[in-house]
Amino acid sequence: MARARTVLAEAARRTQDRLAALPAPRERSVREREIAAAALDSTRTLRAAFMEAHAEAVYDELTANRDRGLSLAELAETAATAFPGLVPTGDQLAAERSVAQAEKEGHEIDQGIFFSRLLGSPTAGTHLVESQLRPTPRALALYAEYAATGAADLGSVRIERTAGVARLTMCRDDCLNAEDNRQIDDMETAVDLALLDPEVEVCLLRGGEMTHPRYRGRRVFSAGINLKSLHSGDISLVDFLLRRELGYIQKILRGIRPQDSDSWRRPTVEKPWVAVVDTFAIGGGAQLLLVFDHVIAASDAYLSLPAAKEGIIPGAAALRLVRAAGPRLSRQIILEGRRVRAAEPDARLLVDEVHENEELDGAVERSLERLRGPAVVANRRMLQLAEESADEFRRYMAEFAHQQALRLYSADVLDKVGRFSRAT
Repeated sequence: MARARTVLAEAARRTQDRLAALPAPRERSVREREIAAAALDSTRTLRAAFMEAHAEAVYDELTANRDRGLSLAELAETAATAFPGLVPTGDQLAAERSVAQAEKEGHEIDQGIFFSRLLGSPTAGTHLVESQLRPTPRALALYAEYAATGAADLGSVRIERTAGVARLTMCRDDCLNAEDNRQIDDMETAVDLALLDPEVEVCLLRGGEMTHPRYRGRRVFSAGINLKSLHSGDISLVDFLLRRELGYIQKILRGIRPQDSDSWRRPTVEKPWVAVVDTFAIGGGAQLLLVFDHVIAASDAYLSLPAAKEGIIPGAAALRLVRAAGPRLSRQIILEGRRVRAAEPDARLLVDEVHENEELDGAVERSLERLRGPAVVANRRMLQLAEESADEFRRYMAEFAHQQALRLYSADVLDKVGRFSRAT
């Protein structure tokens, strides 16, 4: 590996020198773009080959032979220092963060290569996936105050404990709960607090009331990914797209791994989750529903996964939706952008109950009460093992990391988000 490490570092340096001699990406001529693309492609071929040959050795070096569990961001940062040229440095990412998506060089594609090969390794990938189940430092720092008061306002998410229920409310009324890096961090912190709290038996996620003129006073579950943030370059592969799936969504599904857990009995702390869909669950909002134990929707609500039209991949929805809805309906939803309205028969494959708006609150409380049984968690765990093994999830995420990184910088995505922002 030592020789390959040196060759990769030298190739990456030459490519950076070549790119630095060219104008900024948006100002390049057709010929200059071809030169840049050829240089990047050549070095990425080396990166992919390096990781395919040495993924486990790289991961063992970064994690002290898997004695340390690093977050995705920590892994990327540590790798940039330990293996020059393998992934972008913090300075490279910071420089790109200040420009629109279309003006970036696409260094996150190199992160996609890195994480896809790590996740593709049964040894390194399994440890990586399990490491992401640890509570975040932010949640641990906030826990004492939350435990004492039973509430925390994290900015885009509020959590309140009442009568054994952790009630999480998404409250980004400025963007109809469209997700960005900030909301991913707030959601993971809230999920951690709910799972760490021994007084909580069951958890609830619902959208808050909006101030948007069209939906003023109404609750909204989620408008999906924040396309404005995507255009401006503020949606990151590591801190948003990968952390979202491997972080709080995986924790809702599989629980958290506290450092002092009684590992022989049960290594994770898990709880049942209920979601309530008011108005709509678009994109990432619809993806979320696939890991909940019980989903209640308003009769006038709808669900959709327009990721293919947006040019990206809808997280782990392709893995989970086929099981829930079957291959035919899944293709209609993901490939063709079909909206499924809560009142139509096909919606019963995706939601458990449909009620008129005035009946929702009562239905929610009844569902929470049903999920308080002492054997619910154990049976929930067995059902999840039957539906989706951790290894199956790891293999899916390996391909997702690669494909999603490429989609972020594809010409059609850059054109679409640019037109969306100009229209807005």
